[in-house]
Amino acid sequence: MRALAVALIFCMTIIAGSADAVARYASIVVDAETGAVLYSRNANQKLYPASLTKMMTLYMLFDQIERGKMTLKTRLPVSERAAGMPPSKLGLKVGETIPVETAIKVLVVKSANDVATVVGEAISGSEWKFAIDMTEKAHSLGMSRTTFKNASGLPNSGQKSTAQDMATLARALMRDFPQYYPYFSTTRVTWKGRTLTTHNHVLTRYDGADGLKTGYIRASGFNLAASAVRNGRRVVGVVFGGKTSRWRDNHMIDLLDEGFVLANRLDPVVAPPPGRKPILLADGSVKLHPKTVAALSTPLPQPKPVQAVPGTPETTQAVALASAVPAPKPLVTRPTALASAAPAAPEAQGSADPAQTGDPTVGQWGVQVGAFSRYASAQTKASEAADRLRPSIEGSHPKIATMKDTGDTIYRARVMGMDEGEAREACNFLRVNRMACIVVPPEQDLARVSRPAALAGN
Repeated sequence: MRALAVALIFCMTIIAGSADAVARYASIVVDAETGAVLYSRNANQKLYPASLTKMMTLYMLFDQIERGKMTLKTRLPVSERAAGMPPSKLGLKVGETIPVETAIKVLVVKSANDVATVVGEAISGSEWKFAIDMTEKAHSLGMSRTTFKNASGLPNSGQKSTAQDMATLARALMRDFPQYYPYFSTTRVTWKGRTLTTHNHVLTRYDGADGLKTGYIRASGFNLAASAVRNGRRVVGVVFGGKTSRWRDNHMIDLLDEGFVLANRLDPVVAPPPGRKPILLADGSVKLHPKTVAALSTPLPQPKPVQAVPGTPETTQAVALASAVPAPKPLVTRPTALASAAPAAPEAQGSADPAQTGDPTVGQWGVQVGAFSRYASAQTKASEAADRLRPSIEGSHPKIATMKDTGDTIYRARVMGMDEGEAREACNFLRVNRMACIVVPPEQDLARVSRPAALAGN
């Protein structure tokens, strides 16, 4: 973390020469599978997304394809309004058409504003209506601080988003459309004999990078959403307000590097690679990727000590705990929904019942499934998690833990009343069911949990 702190101080010094540049800077790095925030700065500040907007335009287009309303070969008509969009543009003419698949590639590679308008009009009838539909979809995905006013990201004072929301969108694209996510790794596309090349140089510079999108307008600075995979772990980074495209790219590379270091200290998880749909089990209750099934079939590894991972006060995801915890005790109970995914772990022989040993921590472990700025949101999430875990873990119950952070109150959504083994298995189960989760040790251990000063600054 010290290396990242140095890099961030250096980078922030560069942009500190302009108060305007500082005001529009934000960044976040999250674990793609769990949503755990690994680093953030100003991540919930409403800023101009610029062409990161086109990530939502593409989400809406992928949704149309999945619903059968379009195919990759459907040709989209070009209106006079679309043809009149300012650069960056493909140069479409009124009355011509463009295939959906070509439109996807051009939006990723060229970030063409005329193509974005074509897509919006084809889906919703007008770009104005499309922006309303985009905003509604964004809010349904949890992007509560985002408002769209057009399909392209061209300047509009009402079009705002946050680094946190764009990270949420990136994860939604991978989760909901894994078969289309590989389009975000497109580096070139040909249109009418012209070969267009990508603006996203992190794709070619960073080992493991495989998508997403760049953005720029004068009011926003240089924006970028990027994702990369290394050793089975995927992280997502978002940067708003870069001073130059090179600075933005270098900064993203620094953030991704440190993101992997921090992500590898979290409890082990298997990140499903984009590109294929998850397997649906016969009972329909749990969706698992093949690697996840294999991972759940083997004993959990002994956890390694971890350091606290910084997060933002308003993040909807939890961060890792600072203190090391002991190895899990043998399990007696296991969430029954996992039984269809993997055989139950064999019971340990010759081990005493924890209740008979006088272990003071029995029943005091739990899991945390989010941290919220509103009590009601935390209560809803905690209750949802508790409902999923009952009746498999007898005595478990939702609990809201409050924390004061830089003047704000954070409400942490938890399910408590477990022993350590149950808590770890519960987290595995919840992650499989697409809920972020960390294990919470007994209250007496929580005094050791603190935010590292090296990466503070939210």
